[in-house]
Amino acid sequence: MSEDAFHSLSLDYVEALLQQYQQDPQSVPEDFREYFRANLTNGGAQLGPSFTPRPLFGSSAPASNGTHGTPSSNGSGVAQLQHAADEMVRNFRILGHASAQLNPLVPAELAPRLELANFGLGPEDLERTISTVNLPGVDHTTVAELYERLKRTYCDSIGAEFMHINDLEARGWLQERMEVTQNRTVLDRASQLRILGRLSSATVFESFIQKKYLGAKSFSLEGAEGLIPLLDLAIEKAGNLGVEEVVLGMAHRGRLNVLCNIMGKSPHDIFREFEDVDPEEFYGSGDVKYHMGYSSDWHTASGHAVHLSMAFNPSHLEFINPVAQGRIRAKQDQRGDAERTQGMVLLIHGDAAFAGEGVVQETLNLSELRPYEVGGTVHVIVNNQIGFTTEPHEARSNTYATDVAKMLQIPIFHVNGEEPEAVAHVVEVALDFRQRFQRDVVIDMYCYRRRGHNEGDEPAFTQPHIYKEIRSRRDVGARYLDHLLRLGEITREEANSLTGKVEEVLEDALKTARAAKEKNKPQAYDGLWSGYVGGADGAVEEAETGVDEARLGELLEKLTELPESFQPHPKLKRILEARRQMARGERPLDWSAAEALAFATLATEKHRVRMSGQDCERGTFSHRHAVLHDFETNDEYMPLAHLSEDQASVEIYNSALSEAGVLGFEYGYSLDCPHGLILWEAQFGDFANAAQVVIDQFITSAEDKWNRLSGLVMLLPHGFEGQGPEHSSARLERWLSLAAEDNIQIVYPTTPAQIFHVLRRQIHRPIRKPLVVLTPKSMLRHPAVTSSFDDLARGHFQRVLPDPRIETEEQAKKVDRVLLCSGKLFYELAERYESEGRDNVALVRVEQLYPLPEKQLEDAFSWYRDDVEMVWVQEEPRNMGAWPTLRLNYANQLLGRYPFRGIYRQESASPATGSAQSHKIEQEELLSAAFAGL
Repeated sequence: MSEDAFHSLSLDYVEALLQQYQQDPQSVPEDFREYFRANLTNGGAQLGPSFTPRPLFGSSAPASNGTHGTPSSNGSGVAQLQHAADEMVRNFRILGHASAQLNPLVPAELAPRLELANFGLGPEDLERTISTVNLPGVDHTTVAELYERLKRTYCDSIGAEFMHINDLEARGWLQERMEVTQNRTVLDRASQLRILGRLSSATVFESFIQKKYLGAKSFSLEGAEGLIPLLDLAIEKAGNLGVEEVVLGMAHRGRLNVLCNIMGKSPHDIFREFEDVDPEEFYGSGDVKYHMGYSSDWHTASGHAVHLSMAFNPSHLEFINPVAQGRIRAKQDQRGDAERTQGMVLLIHGDAAFAGEGVVQETLNLSELRPYEVGGTVHVIVNNQIGFTTEPHEARSNTYATDVAKMLQIPIFHVNGEEPEAVAHVVEVALDFRQRFQRDVVIDMYCYRRRGHNEGDEPAFTQPHIYKEIRSRRDVGARYLDHLLRLGEITREEANSLTGKVEEVLEDALKTARAAKEKNKPQAYDGLWSGYVGGADGAVEEAETGVDEARLGELLEKLTELPESFQPHPKLKRILEARRQMARGERPLDWSAAEALAFATLATEKHRVRMSGQDCERGTFSHRHAVLHDFETNDEYMPLAHLSEDQASVEIYNSALSEAGVLGFEYGYSLDCPHGLILWEAQFGDFANAAQVVIDQFITSAEDKWNRLSGLVMLLPHGFEGQGPEHSSARLERWLSLAAEDNIQIVYPTTPAQIFHVLRRQIHRPIRKPLVVLTPKSMLRHPAVTSSFDDLARGHFQRVLPDPRIETEEQAKKVDRVLLCSGKLFYELAERYESEGRDNVALVRVEQLYPLPEKQLEDAFSWYRDDVEMVWVQEEPRNMGAWPTLRLNYANQLLGRYPFRGIYRQESASPATGSAQSHKIEQEELLSAAFAGL
């Protein structure tokens, strides 16, 4: 509290508080304690000489007879009254939300801690006057006026949780914004009619669907129609604040209504989807109508243009959250919007899912981390107070569905969804808060679900009592119309005209939809995606990805240059010197150098490079060292970002300890950055299974379901090295089981040149497919795993690497067995081959496992006899790795020509043994079996 504020207090009151402070400092409000500590002299005996309090009421001293509500001259009584009033303010700020009338179905009760008696006050105190300098805009008032003011502010149709925010500026801003207005906005007639129009559109749309498509699944918004004016107001407000792009993410509840009434999707197209007249078009593909995405342009009433993108969403509810965040971050980066003010994410959640799904926490945790900041997300909870058939007391261990959001320093606004003007006020405050502080904000709109989980469910089976109330309840639009009629802001005829126009539009759309011959066309690839394609891998030509040797040497040298004052770790000096030797051609290139050159060449060709993952700056296996730390100051320096003045951005970030959230974010980023190399690296490939929903529902199926492309790269360390079950396998078998219709690319490269070319191929071919790269661990430092500048300068990624020892057809005819393999196992087989002096065995590396390169395999086998034995050798157990897929596709005859069998570890429930010695025994048995019988 300012000194001027204290000077407005009566001397009696201050002296009484001083006595109280000297007896028990903690019993005095915090602001007073701070002031006394700063102003007391002589060991706390009296106030300092600078303190000259003025009377509380005008220039005259306070009356001592208690008239006109003036506190008595008894210092202790005045202090107690003021202390009670201050505690009342504090309690309402902290607990007012618990007594707010939020639930449309259940009347609220005043919490005992907010009753007058809890503050030691009774009816006789109501007209007494107290200081309210800690309330904005009010210097003093009566106890009764203060009490009613606090109830209007914090216990009406809005309940605000904000006292958990430690940032005093943010908390003070919220207090002032709510307390000055008493948490309400007086709307003009135009705004009221706009809200009514949106409610009418939402209500008529739902009733129309229910009548015309009885029993069809639509996941109705009925009971929560207030979402439509909420979104309308939020987008209008965002546009007026300078936001030019909004990405929306939501699950299926109410999605069709939002697509129609917010996104502007034609009801004709929606009805065509209900009619389902083109089954052949979607044979084995597509998705249900309430999962589909859409984009459109919105023009605010004040003339601002806002581009809207509704992200497609599977039934895994909240997993769209990080995807939407990644999309807006990419859009912001495209615009050069470093302040994160021109793009906004608006996420619509269900109450049960927000409380129940862990990806919510992961996404919230990312919100204020540098690699994932988007300037604050607006979270809207459509609080139906039920999850399928599960009630809140069965679904969460805390009070509110939003309690997980308290992990952030952000406000949570609970609002009664049947009070549209309260919703309008909350939207105003929430959007201004986001704009001012660039943090997330939560709007928890309490409503209900009029129907069952879907239109075929009977909700009264499990909630009979509450559904008696719901079925007798009029919709929010009708209730708001009654409110406006009472105010005289609209006539019944005007309201009927609004409704009639909506019904007329829908009827016309239904007629044309049922009569139309043409098919609905998906939104085409345009804008950023113009020139990129999906479809068959074989339909796109190979790209030459080599780079001139001189250029490679120049870039590699640049990657060793540091600021003059920068002091790297002593061990890193040796690594940098080794890089210089590579740059001069004095030693071959290792894996990390080739990867760095892939990034460097792409960046200097104006292609953005972005990578995140746990420990990826240094590299889990201490190989990358992309971000260096000064050994003395801990300052950071990334050579990849200092290659040339006109290069594209290179960003490499250590991520939070999260898989689903971070992978979802990077996938979302890739959706709006087709020209950039976007990578996610798992700490170990095994850990990708913690993001399996993102992999299954988005990465591997989005092209088939939603016609959406992505060039995301996933680097998954893989290899059996005795590190145990959780540090051996990237679960290749899962990736292959998900691979179909050329939806992804899966590679397991064995040389530095191969990783260089495959990363560059991802950008230089026009096709965009997710790329899974099984990357090495021990192989990163294997003396045989090297390449030359010439290897990087020539050609492209080789899907198959033939045995380099077989140089003539004559040599090939001597071969009795061809061992096919991928990854590090090749080097172990090659070592055994050399030690045994074999000339009747060939080693062929299958570097791309999907799409399986049959043409390149045929070319590699062209010299071999038809009866040569083809043997697939893998480190994984029989039921894992590539073998199950190869066996399924080729049985006992590879390419319809060669005898085919496999060598592998025995079938196992776990990927690998936990014993290092057992691993060695198993590996020896595997290698011996590969050459047995020859």
